[in-house]
Amino acid sequence: MADRYFEGVGRRKTSTARARVMPGGSGNITVNNKSAADYFPREGDLTYVVSPLRATNTEKSLDVTVTVKGGGVTGQTGAVKHAIARALLKMDENMRKALRKEGLLTRDAREKERKKPGLKRARKAPTYTKR
Repeated sequence: MADRYFEGVGRRKTSTARARVMPGGSGNITVNNKSAADYFPREGDLTYVVSPLRATNTEKSLDVTVTVKGGGVTGQTGAVKHAIARALLKMDENMRKALRKEGLLTRDAREKERKKPGLKRARKAPTYTKR
């Protein structure tokens, strides 16, 4: 592993990811001490996670180590993607245009809406009965 790395923090829903990007690597991606393919076995999740590397053509030249906490699978994939994009930006400011074009630097701010009193869920009302 390289001594020099660039770190980025990404968030999505209730998940937080801290990614370290190390130049001069061979394209290994480790998430919570597991390979990314083992950690995200669902189809499409891995492609979603490596999209910042694909957008900047750095897929085979960097090693990425990620620590992710909280939330579920969807939140964690989004947090990891956001963290990797931010770490790449710290590494090279010239990548901003490519990352911004793909929408990888914007945090997805959608959160679960709270339940309201008198309703079954956030917006679902009980069934109306006339009698």
